[in-house]
Amino acid sequence: MTIEEADSSAAARVLFGNWTGRSTVPSHSLYPHQWSWDSAFIAIGLRHLSPQRAQVELESLFESQWADGRIPHINFSPSVPRDAYFPGPDFWQASTPSGVETSGIVQPPVHALAVWLTHQADEQESVRRNFLAGAYPKLVAWHAYLHEHRDLGGRGLVAIVHPWESGMDNSPAWDTALARVDPAPPGSFTRRDTDHAKDADRPTDLDYGRYVQLAATYRDHRYDDAATPFAFALEDPCFNALLIASEHALASIAAVLSLDPAPHLQAAAELTAAMVKELFADGIFRSRDLADGELVAADTIAGLIPLLVDGLPVATELLATARGPRFRLGEVRMVPSYDLTGPAFEPGRYWRGPSWFNTAWLIHRGLVGLGQAGLAGALRTDVLELAAATDFAEYVDPYTGEARGARNFSWTAALALDLERGQL
Repeated sequence: MTIEEADSSAAARVLFGNWTGRSTVPSHSLYPHQWSWDSAFIAIGLRHLSPQRAQVELESLFESQWADGRIPHINFSPSVPRDAYFPGPDFWQASTPSGVETSGIVQPPVHALAVWLTHQADEQESVRRNFLAGAYPKLVAWHAYLHEHRDLGGRGLVAIVHPWESGMDNSPAWDTALARVDPAPPGSFTRRDTDHAKDADRPTDLDYGRYVQLAATYRDHRYDDAATPFAFALEDPCFNALLIASEHALASIAAVLSLDPAPHLQAAAELTAAMVKELFADGIFRSRDLADGELVAADTIAGLIPLLVDGLPVATELLATARGPRFRLGEVRMVPSYDLTGPAFEPGRYWRGPSWFNTAWLIHRGLVGLGQAGLAGALRTDVLELAAATDFAEYVDPYTGEARGARNFSWTAALALDLERGQL
């Protein structure tokens, strides 16, 4: 009996339907390749169906890793038409030494946490397949790339150099920095995302033109972090918080492999201290724009993700912000992606207000770690109800729960499955 035959739950059917043989696409129509942080979240759910398949999901992603350690945000499938997604492989002009075609930018480093949770799902299978021993040096190289090449502000924090690197592409936190970028001419590219999703749910053509120009500049400088004149460079609290969580996961992995966990624990402690010192203000974490050194005056879900950081010294204040008028945790559906009272709030447009399932999962994990059983339980119930009611939508309106974006979305199914069957 196959695992597909053994598990007929709705979430499992989404994951089986989006499985390609060695990885899972987020959505066959909108996102037909393998995405970096998507695969990490997907593996967290897949581990409940097949720990081996979850391991393969992550191992296939690691095949896209560059010699400098970076894990690109897209691993292009050779079986998908080259023009099915834009920007595609012909735009990025990037590949690994073994010929795997990829993008040139990265996404938030949640991978070590996913590896650790996948290992815990079936430790015997993990040992049998040498999963941790194979993943550990790749994760170390990935984190080393970030620490050594992306501390662009010199304060010990990692910077993103493109909105897509945040995973929260269209966040209002990027508006001021993006306004400095001259967009690529409208006729120089053809969007594919609006072929499969409503224009009102997606970034505007102007912003998309700016995304394309930023990526083209990085590409034309051969993705060299030292040589590229970055028009967009910000220290993002979500990216850094997930790096902290993954450093803690790497410490756990190192201990199992009889290696020294101390360097990872030290890196986590230093990142935590730097993040609190440099990015915390007015009860929330904010991105710092490295062009002027100022904190961005836009409160987004990225500023709440540090709730999952172990031993966060400002957790009480941050939780109060999450429950306050800006985000109304426990009052609206899941957790909105942007300040409900903010001037740029749009309940249906990509990362400018809608609630997302992956960020709700991260907040839930933080609430459990803080001993907030009541809030965590209510959020879990909300995630499970909305996932089922919306056919596993990509995201939802935070007031009405109306489905937005793609349906049968892989990380929505995976993380709902994890909350349904997991220990947290």
